[in-house]
Amino acid sequence: MQTRKLGNSGLEVSALGLGCMGLSFGLGPAVEKQAGVALIRAAVDLGVTFFDTAEVYGPFTNEELVGEALAPVRDRVVIATKFGFSYKDGKQQPGVLNSRPERIREMVEASLERLRTDRIDLLYQHRVDPDVPIEDVAGAVKELIQQGKVKHFGLSEAGVEVIRRAHAVQPVAALQSEYSLWWREPEAEILPALEELGIGFVPFSPLGKGFLTGMIDEGTAFDPTDFRNTVPRFSAENRKANRALVDVIAGVASRKGVTNAQLALAWVLAQKPWIVPIPGTTKRHRLEENLGAAVQLSADDLGEIGAAAAGASVQGERYSEAAQKMINR
Repeated sequence: MQTRKLGNSGLEVSALGLGCMGLSFGLGPAVEKQAGVALIRAAVDLGVTFFDTAEVYGPFTNEELVGEALAPVRDRVVIATKFGFSYKDGKQQPGVLNSRPERIREMVEASLERLRTDRIDLLYQHRVDPDVPIEDVAGAVKELIQQGKVKHFGLSEAGVEVIRRAHAVQPVAALQSEYSLWWREPEAEILPALEELGIGFVPFSPLGKGFLTGMIDEGTAFDPTDFRNTVPRFSAENRKANRALVDVIAGVASRKGVTNAQLALAWVLAQKPWIVPIPGTTKRHRLEENLGAAVQLSADDLGEIGAAAAGASVQGERYSEAAQKMINR
């Protein structure tokens, strides 16, 4: 497994990380705990050093899973987690954000305990809170870094103005946002700003929430607890329309002798040397498939794929209306 540095932060991680959310939350029933532990430890054995979780995944149960799985190898891995939502009686309050400094400090103490560690390697604000100045957020994380409880500061789904303001208070190591062949919005403003400021980029859903693998079509039925049921892009009508992009990927992948997933990940990796995607999975064979994405793409390959993807009219929003409101652009 090759490694990459996230911008100028000095934070070096495996070129592909593991998004752990789906093991506990969001994509159907949680996996059995020991199965989740086994998958995460298999990723370590295969060279992955970068693991992504968040307090809201569960909530809380995913951090506990990641903490248990990585405790024996803690000094060999980088753990990223996130704050930013509001809770009541241990349950997330839908659509309610909370990035007040006192909440951040409270969250970090709880996350450290759940993760069985004395430091968080990369702490993201999960969503920008319009009620709390980003300078106050960055200042609170800066204090935690000075105390040794946090190593690096990150943002998620933040716009350029917020990134610049935060970075002026506490250098931002990485931005985590969605990016793939079917969601290229970051290319317009986000990626140029990150390159200018020396900030790494961590794309989540680099496989389009599974759609780019070619394993999902208009007839696919999701579990009732799968959040893709609420995503307009995953309506049966839009899934049928969006197959055109998958067909393009499949054509190039076939010529290269790789899978759709490997080609889609290789395309993301080829965009910038400071990009580290974090595909998620619950299955060992899919983990191994994703980690085999070191596919060499020529300039002609990249041009063909990029042009075809740009020409494919992707139908449907990537989030529900409520979730869209929490994205800062």
